[in-house]
Amino acid sequence: MTVHHDPRSISKEPDTVVDADATVAGVGNRIRTLRGERNLTLQALAERTGLSSSMLSLVERGKTSPSIGTLVAISSALGVHMSDLFDDMHETFEEPVTRVEDQPVYVTAMGVKRRIAKTDNERGTELAINEYEPGTGSGVEPIHHPGYEYGVVLEGKLRVEVSGELYELKPGDCISYDSMLPHRIMNEGRKHVKAVWVNLDR
Repeated sequence: MTVHHDPRSISKEPDTVVDADATVAGVGNRIRTLRGERNLTLQALAERTGLSSSMLSLVERGKTSPSIGTLVAISSALGVHMSDLFDDMHETFEEPVTRVEDQPVYVTAMGVKRRIAKTDNERGTELAINEYEPGTGSGVEPIHHPGYEYGVVLEGKLRVEVSGELYELKPGDCISYDSMLPHRIMNEGRKHVKAVWVNLDR
């Protein structure tokens, strides 16, 4: 997976970008470690996420670059947040304000950006700003994982598939669903889409 060398080509905000090319192997090791600590087989993790065992094996060995949707599904199934997969970017913020320059950003080569505004492990909440370039989405296939999600579209139109049903969201629209239901997020339009997404543990 390739990270845009200049993330400001997507956003003018002072982002802290996670270099996926440099960290994909570390993420794979972290996933394998967490899975081992939970005594989960690849097949068991596959059943929790809707991903194939072969795909998970490739991710753990650093042989493929996972999409944001894949990382969210894996981390949720392991009982952590996506930010926990990146040891060097996970911090505990004591202050009530998390400045934008301190919020890590994960950018895929396809043009999907996830800025993690806040991770609150104590309350089981992760708040993110997701941005989708035209023709991109959370992944090719629907995924599922433990938890619950809320999303609000800020700019553009977003299509969300939940259990085979398609929902088109325009700015201001909100969607919520059990994350164990197969779901997929897509920007099938010609314009940039920006949305706020909240992932809850439960």
